[in-house]
Amino acid sequence: MPLNDEPKSRELKKSEMADYELTQAGDRYFDGLVDKFSRSLYQAPRGELRLAMLDYLLPQMLQLKEQPVLDIGGGLGQQAAWFAKCGHAVTMAEPSEDMLNHAKQWHQDDPALPHELITYLQAPLQKLGQQAAGPWPLITCHAVLEWLGDPQAALAKLSHLLAPGGQLSLMVFNRDALRFSNVVKGNLEKALSDRLAGKGKRQRLTPISPVSHAEIEQWSAANDLQIASVAGIRVFQDYLRKPPVTPLENETLIALEKQYCRQDPHWRLGRYLLYTLIKPETGE
Repeated sequence: MPLNDEPKSRELKKSEMADYELTQAGDRYFDGLVDKFSRSLYQAPRGELRLAMLDYLLPQMLQLKEQPVLDIGGGLGQQAAWFAKCGHAVTMAEPSEDMLNHAKQWHQDDPALPHELITYLQAPLQKLGQQAAGPWPLITCHAVLEWLGDPQAALAKLSHLLAPGGQLSLMVFNRDALRFSNVVKGNLEKALSDRLAGKGKRQRLTPISPVSHAEIEQWSAANDLQIASVAGIRVFQDYLRKPPVTPLENETLIALEKQYCRQDPHWRLGRYLLYTLIKPETGE
């Protein structure tokens, strides 16, 4: 945007100030924010790295046998497309009509995508017990819990939807990384008082319920889910003083992320934490 484009600048600021209400359950949906969501998360280096790391990690962390997949909070449809191209029949559930329509159109425009393998469902996680009860052998729930008013109850619902022996690929926004990032940026009082969560009222994309690894451990145990593996996504990128500017620098950063994403202590400060949770077979 040109620096002297004052009318557009004022218009943008007015748009950024628009209020977006949480649902009655205290959840944040993204109707009216498709362009902002896409631009901020996927048309930027951080979004590209996130998708690259998922491409790298999911085949390592999951046993993929072309089993049916329930993709909860599917957003713009990247993950549903990835699984469909791997041969899985995918039910993509997304509460935002805008996001779901965007995903449908994007999928339709991709000639390499086996469209017949994707079913779309406009529904929040809380209603999937009626609309997509399963039980499911494989569930993905990426970057959803942190936008819910009660992430602990959401994990209990996920366990209920999962079949015995099934796998849950869960990715959450890491509260500990958010605290560390605020300290790096100089927001010392905010970090000290633990005022980390966003309000969900405007176009800011700071999650309203960032989650810690300790909470995932506790909630998983309470819902008969075993943590089979964990990795950090964007372990280094968010703390760089100088982002990569050349293709070689970017390749080196990706190599670093891949090398240390599952090594302690580095994974613990990933912007996102990616888990494979297993529901034990009945009788185990």
